[in-house]
Amino acid sequence: MTSETKIPDIVIVTGMSGAGRSTAAKSLEDLDWFVVDNLPPGLLATMADLGGRVKDAVPRIAVVVDVRSRAFTADLHSSIAELEARGVHPRVVFLEASDADLVRRFESVRRPHPLQGDGRLVDGIARERELVREVRAEADLVIDTSGLNVHELRAKIIGYFGTDTGESRLRATVVSFGYKYGLPVDADLVVDCRFLPNPHWVPELRPKTGRDVAVRDYVLGQRGAKEFLEAYTDVLRLLADGYEREGKHYVTLAVGCTGGKHRSVAMAEQIAARLRDEGLDVQVAHRDLGRE
Repeated sequence: MTSETKIPDIVIVTGMSGAGRSTAAKSLEDLDWFVVDNLPPGLLATMADLGGRVKDAVPRIAVVVDVRSRAFTADLHSSIAELEARGVHPRVVFLEASDADLVRRFESVRRPHPLQGDGRLVDGIARERELVREVRAEADLVIDTSGLNVHELRAKIIGYFGTDTGESRLRATVVSFGYKYGLPVDADLVVDCRFLPNPHWVPELRPKTGRDVAVRDYVLGQRGAKEFLEAYTDVLRLLADGYEREGKHYVTLAVGCTGGKHRSVAMAEQIAARLRDEGLDVQVAHRDLGRE
């Protein structure tokens, strides 16, 4: 960037084909981001230069990059490194979904997977997962769209970017879940609350949830609960400081118990409250609440 340009805020939207990149892009566009679809990674630096010119500068640019750019992984890595060298720090948003959801979506629109070739749909999905594996591992934000409709995905994008000012302060999402329904695939950190007694076995608490005061007090009153919260908050404080130094903008914390109804919900709310006290922007989601 020269002295005659401003540094734009750049978000790179990528991930699995069929996982909702187009919906995410349209949602960002509605939030007044300048959106470019299917841009070859090699043109990212050029786009940043054009968007950063003082006259009619574009302050926020979202670029959709996918496997239609055949040298996808290598080109994307080198392009991000080039942007970083110029003082531009792009954020990478990776969208993914389960194989079952991707198959259903492709079959519903009767379109082949871009990497399917002469093979089956699942073969194309498997090839793409391998191709994007390293990009997913380094993404700033991973969003699992399995089971989400377009309105729910749009709400997630608005939640992350609706009040986005381009500041580097870390944003956290705390998700409660039930182990019997599987781990959240988009979690950066996972903590297990099954070391605490289960309110499910207390008749008067069984129909309630971790949002109810009686359940919350029961969970927090158990031996080790408050000590865990204190220790885990200390760990998260250290992690948050490190993430911010490394330029990481988003983190997803998953808090699990057996069914995702009592212990994990109560603890997730407590962890979120403590993170807010630390000055973080925090969202809370209870993935499996009401699922039983």
